[in-house]
Amino acid sequence: MQALSHITFVVRDLDRMEKIVTQVFKGRKVYDSGEMSFSLSRERFFLIGAEPSAVWIAIMEGEGLSHRSYNHVAFRIEASDMDGRLKAIEDLGLELKDPRSRVEGEGQSIYFYDDDNHLFELHVGTLEERLKRYAAPEVDV
Repeated sequence: MQALSHITFVVRDLDRMEKIVTQVFKGRKVYDSGEMSFSLSRERFFLIGAEPSAVWIAIMEGEGLSHRSYNHVAFRIEASDMDGRLKAIEDLGLELKDPRSRVEGEGQSIYFYDDDNHLFELHVGTLEERLKRYAAPEVDV
């Protein structure tokens, strides 16, 4: 295994999800199948983040998830981006999920659902920072 290739989300409304990807995640559209279908249905591709480590996101037209769960995809953001990203989420009328309780030093997060029951997290912090905090003897969860 080399690395993550891409993440695909099946959504009912490609235009609505494109707004979420471009406005909340600052994604750049790099492909739109239009009325053609090379896969299971119409689709669009986006890149999130800077090259060469940008994340390839595919959205594909179809039925969304039937229920919500805590399964989610988390994107790392800078602390200085929190307010702007939260505003974009609110401007799109997306449902915010209450954050889970956290210990000091774990990093902050914004959780929200798209219109198809996918849960997303915008997270400030790194794995290294979290592991360092969890290794501290005074961790109270």
